[in-house]
Amino acid sequence: MGTKRTPRSLREMYGEELRLRRLAAGLTQEALSELVVCSPTLISHWEAGRRLPKPDDARRIDAALSTDGFFARWLRDLGSGLAQFFAPVAELEREATEVRLYGLSLIPGLLQTSAYARAVLQAYDPNYRMDELDAFVVNRVERGRMLRESTATVAWALLDEASLRRRVGGPRVMAEQLRSVADLADSGRLRLHVLPFEAGAHALMESALYLLDFADGPPLAYVEGLRTGNLMDDPALVAACQASYTLALSEAAPVRTSLDLIRAIAEEHEHAQHQPHRR
Repeated sequence: MGTKRTPRSLREMYGEELRLRRLAAGLTQEALSELVVCSPTLISHWEAGRRLPKPDDARRIDAALSTDGFFARWLRDLGSGLAQFFAPVAELEREATEVRLYGLSLIPGLLQTSAYARAVLQAYDPNYRMDELDAFVVNRVERGRMLRESTATVAWALLDEASLRRRVGGPRVMAEQLRSVADLADSGRLRLHVLPFEAGAHALMESALYLLDFADGPPLAYVEGLRTGNLMDDPALVAACQASYTLALSEAAPVRTSLDLIRAIAEEHEHAQHQPHRR
C-alpha cells in the first residue's frame, strides 16, 4: 500500500483535513457528495488540494460533518491571498495543459518574483495591511511554482516591451525580475517572445490576456481590468481571443532575439541602480 503524501501547501492541508474528518464520520466520498450536493469527483479534487470548495459548499461540508463552521472559516483565510474575481482562474490554471500569457504593462502574475509582486500590490493599495499584503505575495509566488516544478503544463509568454521597461519596484527589482523570466525561458519551461515598440500597432494593444487549454475540457480566456476580471467560456469569444494572441505573436521578435533584449534591458536597469540621482 502506498504512503499518503504529506501535504505541502495550505490548500493540500485543507484537503487532507477534509479527508480525515470525512473518514472519522464514516462517510465515503460518494456519501459526502450527496450531502454536499456535488459530484464525488469534486470531493476528490478538494481532498487532493487541486481545488477549493466555494463558500456555499464549505458551509454544507460543515453541516454534513458537524464541524461547526470550521471549513467555512478556513476557506475565508485561504481566499484572503487572492482577489475574488481571480480566484476561479487560479483554480483552473492548476489543471491546464497549456497556458498563454500576454503582459501589456506588467509582467504577468504567474511570472512575478516576490519583490516585483510586492511593489505591484503596494501600488494598487497604498493603505494596505502588512499581513494582507504578505498573503497576496505568497499566493502569487506560489502560483508560479507550477511552471518551475511541473512539466505537465506548456507555457507561453508574450511580453510587451513596455512591461520590460516600466521600473516597478526600482532598478534592482526590475533587473531581478527580468533575469528570472529569462532564466525560466532558458530552462525550457517557458516559450518567450517580446513585442518590441518598433512593432507598432498590434492585436492585443487594449488588454492583457490569459489563455488556458485543458486535456478534458474546452479552452478559456481571461482578461483583467482595474479591480475586475472577466473569465470567458463562450466559444466564439475564446476563439477571437486566441486569434488576437496569434496575430500579436506574429509581430513579436524571435525567441533568441527576445531573450537577448530582455537581458539587455535588465542590464540597463542594473546600470541605472548605480547612477547618481539627478534632480
